[in-house]
Amino acid sequence: MSSARPILLTRHAQLRMVERGVREDDVRAAVLTGRREPAQHGLFAYRLRVDFNSVWKGRYYEAQELEVIAAEEDEAVVVVTVYAFYSRGRGRR
Repeated sequence: MSSARPILLTRHAQLRMVERGVREDDVRAAVLTGRREPAQHGLFAYRLRVDFNSVWKGRYYEAQELEVIAAEEDEAVVVVTVYAFYSRGRGRR
């Protein structure tokens, strides 16, 4: 993935980020440095585990595992949705 292309967030992705407690910086890091895999409908999944060290929905978690689903277009990477999974294990940045 070329870091020269801008990373754009759809409104749906922005709403899912808020709903799932995901920071925009972490979404961008997933696209730039995460593990890239093919996903359905010609999209790509970027997976990245990050340090969280915070409380989410009343419980403390050390790590957040992100799955960012995006379309790779010629001019930009368009993030269409974002998933977050929380764990007690250590993350990495």
